[in-house]
Amino acid sequence: MRPLITGASAAGLVAALTLGSAVAFGRPSGERAAAAPAGAPAPGIAGLQKRLREQPRDAAGWASLGIAYVEQARVTADPTYYPKADEVLHRSLREAPGNDGALAGLGALAAARHDFHGALRYADGALKANPYGQRAAAVRVDALVELGRYDGALAAARRADAVRPGIPVFTRLAYVRELRGEVAEARRVLGLARASATDRGDLAYIAVQLGELAWNDGDLGRARREYAEALRLSPGHLPAMDGEARVRAARGDTAGALAERAEIVRRLPLPQYLTEYGELLESAGRRDEAGRQYAVAAAWARIARANGVDADLETALSESDHGDAGDALRAARAEYRRRCPGAGVRQCGVHAADALAWALHVNGRDGEALRYARQATATGYRRASFRFHLGVIEKALGERAAARRDLAGSLRRNPGFSPLWAPRAKAALDDLEGAS
Repeated sequence: MRPLITGASAAGLVAALTLGSAVAFGRPSGERAAAAPAGAPAPGIAGLQKRLREQPRDAAGWASLGIAYVEQARVTADPTYYPKADEVLHRSLREAPGNDGALAGLGALAAARHDFHGALRYADGALKANPYGQRAAAVRVDALVELGRYDGALAAARRADAVRPGIPVFTRLAYVRELRGEVAEARRVLGLARASATDRGDLAYIAVQLGELAWNDGDLGRARREYAEALRLSPGHLPAMDGEARVRAARGDTAGALAERAEIVRRLPLPQYLTEYGELLESAGRRDEAGRQYAVAAAWARIARANGVDADLETALSESDHGDAGDALRAARAEYRRRCPGAGVRQCGVHAADALAWALHVNGRDGEALRYARQATATGYRRASFRFHLGVIEKALGERAAARRDLAGSLRRNPGFSPLWAPRAKAALDDLEGAS
C-alpha cells in the first residue's frame, strides 16, 4: 500500500491523526468486538498459551500473548486482562531484553490504562529497536493526541505514513485533522482510506468515522447513512450501533434508541455507553433505571482502577453530571495534571480540559472554569457539548453575548447532541434571549 501523503501529492493533503485511548491495530474496527462473546477468550489466546507451555523461552510468543490480552480487555470491557498482559509482556522482555514487540505491547497496555506518558516512552523505545513497527507508531500517535500535543501527533502520523502506511495510520491522520478543526481534510483522508481498504472490518470502521464527522456537523441524514453502511459491512458493529442510537434519539425515536442502547450495554458495558443509556432513560423520565446505569459505570471505574487503569476522566465526567461534585473536581484536576504537567501549560488534551472546566462549573467555580473551557474549544474541534459547556460557564459569569453565541453554536452544530443536555442548552439560550 502506498503512503497516503507523499510530498505535495494527494492535492496537497497534509497528514494528521486518532482516537487515542481506543488503541487498535491491523483492523481498527469493532468487528472483533461484535463477534466475540463477552468473557470469551479471543481467538488465538488458547493456542498461544499452549505453545508457551511447550516453548517457554519464546519471547515473541509472550509478546503476542500480552497484546492478545490487551485486545481482549478492549473488546470485552474486562480490565482484569491488563495485569495478565503486564506479566507476560515483561516475561517477553526477560527472555529477550529490548525486543520491540514487547515494548510496543507495553505501550499499548499503558495507553489502554490511560498512562499516556508511559505509552509514549514505550513506543519510543520500540521504534528505536524497530523503526518500521506499525503498532509502536500508532501508540506514539495516540499518546501524543491524548496529551494534547497535536503538532507532535501530526508529525508522528506523517512519519508513520511515510514509513509504513495502512488503515491504522490513515484513520489517525483523519482524527488529528478533526481535532484541529480541519474537517474537510479529515473527510478527504477517510475517503482515500476507504478507497484503499478491502477488509470489511476496516471499511466498517471508516464508515463509522465518517458518520462521526457528519454527526459532529449536525448532518443527521449523512451520519445515519454511514452508520447503516458500517452495519451492512459488519452486522452488530457496536460503534455503528452507538451512532445509530444517537441519531434515533435526536430524531425523536426514543423507543428505538432505548432498545439499541440496551443491547449495546448488554454486550459491552463501558462507562461511555452506560452513561449515554442512562441519560436517554433520564430524558424519558425513567430516573431510577438511569441511576442504575450510572451506578454500573461507577462500579466499572472502581474495577478498572483496581487493575491499573487511570479512570479519572470517566469519573470526572460521570460525577459532574450524575454524582458528587467534589469527587468530580478531584478526579478532573488529577487527570489534567497527569496529562499536562507543569505550570502555565498552554494546550492540554481537549477532553481533559473540557472535563476540568465542567467539574469546576458544577462546583460553582466558573471564574476558574472559563480558562479550561476556552482551552477545550480553542483547536476548532467541533464538539457541540464542549461549546455548550463554554456557553453555560459564560452565562454564569454574566458574559451574555458570548454565552448566546456559544449556546446557539452548540445547537447549530448539532441540535440533537444529547437527549438530556440539548434541551437544557435551548432553555438556557431562551432565557438569555428573553432577558435581552
